[in-house]
Amino acid sequence: MLNRVVVAPSGFKESLSAEAAADAIAAGVRRVLPDAGIDPVPLVDGGEGTAAALAAATGGRLVARTATGPVGERLGTHFALLGDRDTAVVEMAAVAGLSLVPRALRDPGVTTTHGVGELISAALDTGVRRILVGCGDSGTSDGGAGALQALGARLLDADGRELPFGGRELTRLARVDARGLDPRLRDVELRVACNPYNVLCGERGVARVFGPQKGATPARVEQLSAGLENWAYVLTRDLAPAGADLRQGPGTGASGGLGAGLAALGARLLPRFEVLLDHLDLDARLARADLVITAEGALDDQTPRGKVPAEVARRAKLSGRPVLALAGTLGEGAHEVPGVDACHGIVPAPMELAEALVRGAELLTDATERALRMIVLGARLPTQPALVR
Repeated sequence: MLNRVVVAPSGFKESLSAEAAADAIAAGVRRVLPDAGIDPVPLVDGGEGTAAALAAATGGRLVARTATGPVGERLGTHFALLGDRDTAVVEMAAVAGLSLVPRALRDPGVTTTHGVGELISAALDTGVRRILVGCGDSGTSDGGAGALQALGARLLDADGRELPFGGRELTRLARVDARGLDPRLRDVELRVACNPYNVLCGERGVARVFGPQKGATPARVEQLSAGLENWAYVLTRDLAPAGADLRQGPGTGASGGLGAGLAALGARLLPRFEVLLDHLDLDARLARADLVITAEGALDDQTPRGKVPAEVARRAKLSGRPVLALAGTLGEGAHEVPGVDACHGIVPAPMELAEALVRGAELLTDATERALRMIVLGARLPTQPALVR
């Protein structure tokens, strides 16, 4: 019997927040199992919704601010103060996320993380002892250069002129002048919740892997890759702690290289789920489930590389719980994600992406109902074939 269902999805980029996805799945569960107990656990991975989710989970609050957006405009944004009153959460997606970049302006060569640095500065104003930066859903590829500039670093070319915003400028970087860095950074613990599989440079570097998704042409990808190589070299020489590997260190490529920029300030780059999910008591909630449903926009061979469904499945299997994964698209490797017992696409017929994004909640609810009806039917089938007389 399915008496208790844990619903633990990620958000669907540009369609549903994690909370909205959890609500949609719960609605589908109720159509089939109206008496089941549903435990919604909308999950954050450092991207959109992270600050709000952690504030809610800890009894904290959101703090509204105005900061520089990814294309240089001023916008309303926020950071979180957690319930312990010693920790602030800066969600980079809330000020430099891809959803904040108009489609006609999507070029990661010119977008900036300047607003991230402004939010870190605003968090410092509150007197917290630690700042957690959530990385994910970024619309940038500037290596965190804008964030460092907002915090007081000067990025200079060979003629001593400060670089303008954008990753395309990093090929001209000659020197980092750190004398103006905010001195309060020395007295705060800076943590970065990131995907450790994302690295700054090389063939699997962030510009090559994620640049095209953010609007980069092949030529721009190569320009950004060269710029980030130079960024790593100059940062290592002029600012980073001794022994830091800014090129290939785990998480250095997070959010278009923001991880590397913050690591140069002495930040600790930590696997995002170790940092984020403990606030939600996820393991104990999974252990009480009869079925676990997780979801994300795409399920494919990249899912095991630090995506929410893979982490949920891994943790659920520690308690021997069955896992159903729902996804907007099922790509190569979707049926081979460790710990996922079954997967189901939510789009029932071919449709334009724009339509699918708008109808995300409806599609997810309907897909949950279809999948659960198959599960219930399977549970009713005899375990032994009937004898023919």
